[in-house]
Amino acid sequence: MDVPKLLVLILVIPCDFFMRKSLADGVTPHEAKQLRDEVREMFYHAFNGYMDNAFPRDELRPLSCGGEDTLGGYALTLIDSLDTLALLGDRERFTTSVEWIGKNLRFDINKTVSIFETTIRILGGLISAHLIASDHNTGMRIPSYDDELLHLAEDLARRMLPAFDTPTGIPFGSVNLLHGVDENESKITSTAGGGTLTLEFGILSRLTNDPIFEQVAKNAVRGLWARRSKINLVGAHIDVFSGDWTQKDAGIGTSIDSFYEYLLKAYLLFGDEEYLFIFQEAYKAAMNYLFSDPWYVEVNMNSAALVWPLFNSLQAFWPGLQVLAGDIEPAIRTHAAFFSVWRRYGFTPEGFNLATLSVQQGQKSYPLRPELIESTYWLYKATRDPRYLDAGRDMLASLQYGARCTCGYCHISDVEFHKQEDHMESFFLAETVKYLWLLFDLAAGPDNLVENGPYKYIFSTEGHLLPATPQISLVCEHCSYFGAYCRNSNLRLKTHSPESAETNSSGSQTGPADSSFLSRSSYQSTPPFSGLKVRNLMGLCPGLTYGQRFGISFMSPVYPSSEDEHSSQRETTEVQSHSVVLISNPNPEVSLSGSHNDHENDPAHAPQEESPSSKQRR
Repeated sequence: MDVPKLLVLILVIPCDFFMRKSLADGVTPHEAKQLRDEVREMFYHAFNGYMDNAFPRDELRPLSCGGEDTLGGYALTLIDSLDTLALLGDRERFTTSVEWIGKNLRFDINKTVSIFETTIRILGGLISAHLIASDHNTGMRIPSYDDELLHLAEDLARRMLPAFDTPTGIPFGSVNLLHGVDENESKITSTAGGGTLTLEFGILSRLTNDPIFEQVAKNAVRGLWARRSKINLVGAHIDVFSGDWTQKDAGIGTSIDSFYEYLLKAYLLFGDEEYLFIFQEAYKAAMNYLFSDPWYVEVNMNSAALVWPLFNSLQAFWPGLQVLAGDIEPAIRTHAAFFSVWRRYGFTPEGFNLATLSVQQGQKSYPLRPELIESTYWLYKATRDPRYLDAGRDMLASLQYGARCTCGYCHISDVEFHKQEDHMESFFLAETVKYLWLLFDLAAGPDNLVENGPYKYIFSTEGHLLPATPQISLVCEHCSYFGAYCRNSNLRLKTHSPESAETNSSGSQTGPADSSFLSRSSYQSTPPFSGLKVRNLMGLCPGLTYGQRFGISFMSPVYPSSEDEHSSQRETTEVQSHSVVLISNPNPEVSLSGSHNDHENDPAHAPQEESPSSKQRR
């Protein structure tokens, strides 16, 4: 038997084993209420443990009942928990927490911090809490609140801006909040690190009327996408100066995961079609080259040769993202496979080898990750299938009996022996508990800000609530149709002329990028892509493809006939009352209805030497 067929069998045989239907009894509405209340108690056991024993340090040591500074030494867990307090309707704790942060938190400190973690945990937590505390419609407005959290968020973001001063636009991985980027700072960052900033930075631009934050975040995404392979895959790590990939393993897990997530969510929140276009192309490539139904593997970004068949725990967010994209069937199958690993060990290890059907050596821990619970919530929300309540109940039981400890909830250092470790990440309160509570509250008859509030909410990759308010989501329409841009007179509609940029003999752009205009019309300015052809634009035509409309393509454009346009119209799938994006599928080899038949066409899976990858996501 040749190697490709053998590997296909390795990946396919476990599917039938893992996807056996659960025999658990269904969760009744009454039990859902009890489970919801149990999750609420879980939150306060951990939150009170932090406030009593660790605050104002960053995170709790739940076994020894102490605290530790893990990010910047500025009450990380409290900031990360703010919108969970609001979601639970705890006005008193929410108010006192917001007031304390407004009076005591400062960022003019000599600390070098992760751009990625600081953005999703601190910046996102401050922005989300600000939007709740300042709005009567949320029911949690604080009368004395005077935008203190917004001012802190803006100050923090400005202190991170020096990290974006690179030739590629992709930021350094770390920055010193007082002195900027250290001269010895590594030039290597992860794809997730550069591509998971758009929501927080984009909202901040809309709240402050300063486009710089959205500009740098979008340019980082463009810088990554411009360096994708010819088959539309991205690697895990990149040099922010040269633009060379230093780790060419493509996947949906460690170091890449939230890059995909923020492409779709930025479109849903901002209506920015550039993100939708990139997501559709990236998603199609992922399903074509990474999906081995129902699992996902890592491949070389250029050749699609298999690197190794591994379930990485960070992949577990993917079914939830597929729900938002309207691709339900493969999400259901993949979730069933992922959950089978949880049921086998009581938790999901960081790595599970699909060839040996065992925990990957050196990846045996479970640091209280939320991703599988998150996908469970979204699938229940989309399908109302009781199996997801059963899954939620099982995961809650595992956390209660395996991870609960004296002052909070502990990391599990070994899922096979359920050995506890003295650490509790802030995202346990920001995400893990939040998604569990939302799952059971939805089943019990929802009564919360997300389900019954005045806005639709997008969840950040840290689980922070980001509302689609008119100020955030309707900026593009306001600018495009009424000639204004949120009181910022420095921004004007621009049309690119090919004479405005120097080109080399191959037509590649070498001049500086013009990124002074955000929103839809900003794509008419010179795109900051290297090696892509730029054509003159004579306005926008809704009938054109993205490449034709914005003048960016790898090859000469092919203008569709009216018949072709009609046949390629995107359908719309509705999942309950929430926005869903159709995944257009011009490639017939990839079926978005669930069937996947690319096993026969897999490239030869030449194993490659794998260097340990850092965990950018968490």
